[in-house]
Amino acid sequence: MPMTSIARIQTMLAQLVAFDTTSARSNVELIEFVSAELEAHGVESRVMLENGKANLHAIIGPRLEGGIALSAHVDCVPVEGQAWLADPFTLRADGDKLIGRGATDMKGFVACILAMLPEFTAAHLARPFHICLTHDEETSFRGAARLMPVLGRHAPPPGFCVVGEPTNMAPVIAHKGYASWDVVFTGLSGHSSRAHETVNALMAAAEAIAWLKAEARSFARDGRRVEGFEPPYTTLHAGTFHSGTVLNIVPDRAEFTFEIRAVPGDSSPDILARFVAHVESVILPELRAVYPGSEMQLRVRANAPPLGLPESDPLVLLAQRASGSNRAGFVSYGTEAGYYQEAGIPAIVCGPGDIAQAHQPEEFITTTQLLACCDFLGRLIERQSRRAA
Repeated sequence: MPMTSIARIQTMLAQLVAFDTTSARSNVELIEFVSAELEAHGVESRVMLENGKANLHAIIGPRLEGGIALSAHVDCVPVEGQAWLADPFTLRADGDKLIGRGATDMKGFVACILAMLPEFTAAHLARPFHICLTHDEETSFRGAARLMPVLGRHAPPPGFCVVGEPTNMAPVIAHKGYASWDVVFTGLSGHSSRAHETVNALMAAAEAIAWLKAEARSFARDGRRVEGFEPPYTTLHAGTFHSGTVLNIVPDRAEFTFEIRAVPGDSSPDILARFVAHVESVILPELRAVYPGSEMQLRVRANAPPLGLPESDPLVLLAQRASGSNRAGFVSYGTEAGYYQEAGIPAIVCGPGDIAQAHQPEEFITTTQLLACCDFLGRLIERQSRRAA
């Protein structure tokens, strides 16, 4: 049975949802709220600030090796343009559903951790729990990238990590990597009747996107297959494109964004290098023959590594026993778990809620899932406490 009441969990979730932590805004007030909750239970936390955003790292229990990190991002996606029936930042109940932005992705997991603080602090822990909260997962993964170097700075780093993204409390051992870029082509404007004297940035950018499309077809047809993913191969996708004003003016600037979701074993940097080589050898020389100032600029938006935890890893059995699920699933979306894996900390994804609700209007999490998450955390506490006997 859960060790805490749904009323306490719901109260915590309502307070977390009330903070508008969409990625364009600061998350500092939420982090300060969590820090105060931890302090009220005798838990010290470290808050790391950068440009109006914050990470939090706290340790419950002895400062020894072999602890478990419970990791979550606290930013969420925007609500503009979505059909919400009420204020997205005021949690409301509809039967078993608790509705609000971030309820599933992923403040529900954080609410369960906070609701369980009395159980965490009362336990005779032989190994610690690390609480890790980050910013900007929905945009750049910058929070996780900043957190990794400091995890072992003031105490031994955790031995394992559970990232509480919504998986319906079923363990996930692998996900694709996620990398994305902004691309800007610059050329030379002029009247379209004298196109030979201009450099059309729009058409150059379209040619670059055509290369990305050809690569996407190649991966779908002949690329590495990793069964368990849907689709089981690396994908490339261009998501936005902006250029031009009127038809008879040659555009001298074009911007687009694209992403790569790579299966374990494929390399986003290698794909990017081939893309850049094609642009520099095929597209830019023709442009620079007319206007030497023509160029392509790239800016990294996000670069999250893939996750590939062996099914034989002890963490898999631990998560299965704690969750009551025999699954060891794969997902195609990215999480921060790959950062922990790169830092030498085995990581698994397991948290309350359904990913189908993430980023949607009327986003909700069920009380059943929240109680199941607290059951899961309670079993982890028991596991960490039994070693003291």
